[in-house]
Amino acid sequence: MAAEAEQGFRPLDEASLVAYINATPALASRLGGAGGLDSIEIKEVGDGNLNFVYIVKSSSGAIVIKQALPYVRCVGDSWPMTRERAYFEASTLREHGRLCPEHTPEVYHFDRAMSLMGMRYIEPPHIILRKGLIAGVEYPLLAEHMSDYMAKTLFFTSLLYNNTTDHKQRVAQYCANVEMCRLTEQVVFSDPYRVSKFNRWTSPYLDKDAEAVREDDELKLEVAELKSMFIERAQALIHGDLHTGSIMVTPDSTQVIDPEFGFYGPMGFDIGAFLGNLILAYYSQNGHADQVNDRKAYKKWILKTIEESWNLFQKKFVELWNKHKEGNGEAYLPDIYNSSNLLSLAQKKYMTNLFHDSLGFGSAKMIRRIVGIAHVEDLESIKDASKRAECERAALNCAKTILKGRRQFETIEQVIEHIQLFDRD
Repeated sequence: MAAEAEQGFRPLDEASLVAYINATPALASRLGGAGGLDSIEIKEVGDGNLNFVYIVKSSSGAIVIKQALPYVRCVGDSWPMTRERAYFEASTLREHGRLCPEHTPEVYHFDRAMSLMGMRYIEPPHIILRKGLIAGVEYPLLAEHMSDYMAKTLFFTSLLYNNTTDHKQRVAQYCANVEMCRLTEQVVFSDPYRVSKFNRWTSPYLDKDAEAVREDDELKLEVAELKSMFIERAQALIHGDLHTGSIMVTPDSTQVIDPEFGFYGPMGFDIGAFLGNLILAYYSQNGHADQVNDRKAYKKWILKTIEESWNLFQKKFVELWNKHKEGNGEAYLPDIYNSSNLLSLAQKKYMTNLFHDSLGFGSAKMIRRIVGIAHVEDLESIKDASKRAECERAALNCAKTILKGRRQFETIEQVIEHIQLFDRD
């Protein structure tokens, strides 16, 4: 299957992209019809680590074209990367779009041989959430929307809703996204804890901090447990890279994009990625504060969003569970968990474990963004290196203590208090 996809691949530039769209009715129709696309505007916006992304506009409409390259774009062809990730991205978008169409852009066309996808253009004033967080913009519905997205996509692709046969078939399908999973295993769970040519940090300020991560045996043992869970636990169809750069927002709209790391993995990896990136955004605010705006009110909003995101997710997830407890799900069979008290106890244990998983994965994602290969613009855009390092050190120390002590937290409110302890405001 993968070998077949190698045939006929060619990277598209702007000129060849026009010809491709003209020859593809599913795309051309979105722009005014085949054969009449001479006056279109194409803008390459792929500022990510892996792909080419084009916005294509005509007087009649607009679409996004995304093409996977056979290497890691931010490194170059010295780091080969499977183009089959495009298939898994399109598949995940379609499945998550079926389950949560309000927050997932529609896929119009997918060409496996070309590793190319055409999808709905998420129009202005949508911006990448990370950029909004850097600018200090509040999004009052963010927690509501993201909790909805995570609850629906995770619950409806789990054994709480599906039977074992269907679940295993879907797990088998997504197991082939192994290269993207291995990339995560390397950059999140391995490289930050060893000497690696890919690692970087704000030197010399964080030299000792990076060394401390590599010498922290307790931290390594906890990370090993998370890595095993990431590799072994096929709990639900996760996005796999649900950071604030994979979310586009306005004050009343939230759209989740870029699930090329999608596979059946632990639910807490998605939840943790989202919460962990919000925590990084929180710690970056001191570096963006100035005499006009001290960012204190905005920091409180971020903490409120973190709190509401988990609490709303937990509420919605359990509500879905209760609504479908008599359905096809085989994890908790109704003739066994046949009393409300027993089911309530099972749910409490399940959600507690998921909470702790989310804290662990979120912390690991924070650590890798400070001493690993790919950092976050929230912190990188702080021009004063010493100030940036101060913000990064606070985030790093918070992440390490949460990761090692995650099972001690019973509520998200306790986590919020812990985050504030490391704030040098």
